[in-house]
Amino acid sequence: MPLIEPGQKAPAFSLKDQAGKTHALKDYAGKPLVLYFYPKDDTPGCTAEACSFNEHLPALKKKGAAILGVSVLDTASKAKFADKYSLSFPLLADETHDVADKYGAWQEKRMYGKAYMGIARITYLIGPTGKVVRRWDGVKVDGHTAEVLAALDEL
Repeated sequence: MPLIEPGQKAPAFSLKDQAGKTHALKDYAGKPLVLYFYPKDDTPGCTAEACSFNEHLPALKKKGAAILGVSVLDTASKAKFADKYSLSFPLLADETHDVADKYGAWQEKRMYGKAYMGIARITYLIGPTGKVVRRWDGVKVDGHTAEVLAALDEL
C-alpha cells in the first residue's frame, strides 16, 4: 500500500498492546496521536527510539498527545520489551502486518543483498480530527523525538 500523505484521513486500526488491551484509532479522536512503526522489539535502534519517546513522554502528554508504537512481534514480545526498558506507553502487536500495510510501513527491505519484507521506520503525527498532519520516512533515531515535539507545537 502507498504511504498515507499529510491531509489524508488516517486509516482505522484496532490492535492489542503489551498488556492485552485493545487500542483503536477512534480511541484517540480529539487529540494528537504519534503513531510510530518500528522494525523489531529489543534491537538497538528500536530500543533507542522507544526509550527516547518514553523519556519525553511527559512533554508529549503536556502537548496533549498520545503515543503508540507498532511492530509485527506478538504481545508477549512487547510485554518483555516494555518491562525490560520500563516503557510506559502502548506498544501494539501487528502480527499480520495489516496496519503496517495500510500505512505503507510494510515495505521491501534489503540486507546483505537479499530482499525481504519488513516494517520501515516511519512515524505519523495524526491530528485531533483524524487526518495525518506529518509523516517522517526513514526515521533517524537521534533527534527524532525533538522533531515530533516541534511538530506538535505547530498544531
